[in-house]
Amino acid sequence: MGAQWKAKHKDLAANARGRVFGKLAKDIMIAARSGADPASNARLRLVVEQARKVSMPKETLDRAIKKGAGLTGEAVHFDHVIYEGFAPHLVPLMVECLTDNVNRTASEMRVLFRKGQLGSSGSVAWDFDHVGMIEAEPSAQGADPEVAAIEAGAQDMEPGAEDGTTMFLTDPADLDLVSRALPAQGFSVLSAKLGYKAKNPIDPATLSAEHLEEVEAFLAAIDANDDVQNVFAGLAG
Repeated sequence: MGAQWKAKHKDLAANARGRVFGKLAKDIMIAARSGADPASNARLRLVVEQARKVSMPKETLDRAIKKGAGLTGEAVHFDHVIYEGFAPHLVPLMVECLTDNVNRTASEMRVLFRKGQLGSSGSVAWDFDHVGMIEAEPSAQGADPEVAAIEAGAQDMEPGAEDGTTMFLTDPADLDLVSRALPAQGFSVLSAKLGYKAKNPIDPATLSAEHLEEVEAFLAAIDANDDVQNVFAGLAG
């Protein structure tokens, strides 16, 4: 789970891929407000690279860029909203949403949090650090994540559990700089974004199998909501 919660099983079914593309399209539209050219728009470049990594269709990608940049004549407006609270068994979490209807999203969050606890602004944020998160995998034999982190200017790194990826953590302002530097250190960037890392994550081993399953089910339900972009849970590992 680590810095950003992810479902255990990366389901590649059509509906799951559709959700991924939908969330990326929102990120692209938001980033494209500052310009449609990725070469001169660092935020857009990072999201476009991520979209290409998951094979988003070119037509979908181009349409999102043009729509966000105002080149289609369509009005695009999303509010960025953060919800704070607890999953079952007091697992803290930050839920990042992009929505075109704040009232709808608030209502849906209240329903989803019934099995947990929805907090007020600031009730959980104090226990998280706002950081840049770069997920990368080795592209060269013998690439050392610790050396790469130092040379690229990352603040810290966390090895992936089983898939060989590494999460490089940066100061928010250094996200693009470190992303550009990692390939020269033997790492291919899979995704790069700003997010929240728990300061005092709960060890899943302290939860029973039944309780952990309840937490996973709760997080999956939150993540499946169309307005939710990212779920950051205070779980270690």
